[in-house]
Amino acid sequence: MAQEEKPKFKPLEHLEKVRKGSVKKIPEWMIKKINDEFVRGFKFLSKYKKAVSIMGSARLGLQNGVYEEATKLAYKLSKAGFAIMTGGGPGIMEAANKGAYEAKGQSVGINILLPFEQRTNDYVKDSEDFSYFFTRKVMLEYASHIYVFFPGGFGTLDEFFEMVTLTQTGKINPVAIVLVNKEFWQPLLDWIKTTVYEKEHAIDEKDMDIYKLVDNAEEAYEQIEIYSKITDFF
Repeated sequence: MAQEEKPKFKPLEHLEKVRKGSVKKIPEWMIKKINDEFVRGFKFLSKYKKAVSIMGSARLGLQNGVYEEATKLAYKLSKAGFAIMTGGGPGIMEAANKGAYEAKGQSVGINILLPFEQRTNDYVKDSEDFSYFFTRKVMLEYASHIYVFFPGGFGTLDEFFEMVTLTQTGKINPVAIVLVNKEFWQPLLDWIKTTVYEKEHAIDEKDMDIYKLVDNAEEAYEQIEIYSKITDFF
């Protein structure tokens, strides 16, 4: 008689049990894996002293030449000596890595391992994979001194607000945060100004200076050049 196969342990199901309080202790193997990801991630980032992180939608078919603008900006920044950091996936991430690749620069991916296997795009020349979103997110947040956000979905918005919050609260040294494409970002920034600041007084006026809004790759590059000269990056 064939031996009955034991059910496979599923980390996500276990974490859900922990969240609901049905498990009192997180397994030691999970703590070790999380720690190993942090150690491995910071060691990986230490190779890149001058970097720009470019964030944006993983979905293709973006309108108004957004993909092309991301490629153009990454190309120019790569030629200026910056390593280009992305999440390693498709869409804007691929566009940015493509620009760095075509400039023969450092094209880097900080990828997430998902059940449906997010692929690392073909233009990444060096990459590191992470199992947990939060460890990967920390790596993305500490990878660069300059962060560029193109149009995107919940993930991009989450990364934008995370960087703004970390800067506002002084949890990280000030970084340059540049939003590209006024059509996409202006409505959100208007809401922050009129509702969050003027109506609810939930932020200070100076907090809206943490980020800069531009319309295209050329304007983004000019803004980054200004910041980089102040901080002696160029």
